[in-house]
Amino acid sequence: MAYGVTIGQAATFAGVTVKTVRHYHKLGLIEEPPRDRSGYRRYSSDELLRLVQIRTLAAAGVPLAEIGAVLEADAEQFDAAIADVRRRLTERIAELTARRETLRQLAEGDRALLPDRALDLLHRMSELGFESDYVTTQREALVLSLALVPEGFDGFLTLLERRLDDPGYVNLAKRCWETETWQPDDPCIEELATAVAEHFLANPTLLGDPTDLRTWSEAVPQYRMINYHRQDRMPVSARLTALIEAKLRTAGVPVPHQ
Repeated sequence: MAYGVTIGQAATFAGVTVKTVRHYHKLGLIEEPPRDRSGYRRYSSDELLRLVQIRTLAAAGVPLAEIGAVLEADAEQFDAAIADVRRRLTERIAELTARRETLRQLAEGDRALLPDRALDLLHRMSELGFESDYVTTQREALVLSLALVPEGFDGFLTLLERRLDDPGYVNLAKRCWETETWQPDDPCIEELATAVAEHFLANPTLLGDPTDLRTWSEAVPQYRMINYHRQDRMPVSARLTALIEAKLRTAGVPVPHQ
């Protein structure tokens, strides 16, 4: 008389699949039972108990690679192993919760990428009449700034706030944005670059505090990536920016330069 149950029955009783049982065998978590006279492996109550224990530990978050050691541990070792798994699960839950919060913020827009202070600045640009494409470009520049030069980000926001408080700068910035519709060799580009440089020199607070300028001067590659963002799509604006920077350097302003 054959005792025990087949692998299919064992899997059903333990609440797993036959494939899972075979995987447990492959990992050495449970030994394969001997075959009966008919050539079938028969699972006894001991094997069923082992399958249930493995399934329960796996469902609780214990890695399969650790289950064997946990099952063979004494009471003290078992408690320590379970406490360690609990700690790792708690950390994982915190990580997943943070990811869920990031997804929620992404669904709301830019709040996952930029702090409220930066978003307020972008909103203000729209209120001042800047075109939506300009605001989008500034948003991208802010995201790059925060990622590439985080230590200079607050100072950069302060600089932008000062500039938006200055009507002269606002008007010049709008004119600079319009240059992309101009011809690349338009002499007015040079004239506008001179006007912008002169406005900065007449209002040095719009250039930033010495500490902030030092931070950016030590991050030249990052500065170039940010200040010349979209240059491949906006060649006239890139040329205008280069002209303004050159004029400021000539006047002694420490503009980062490669």
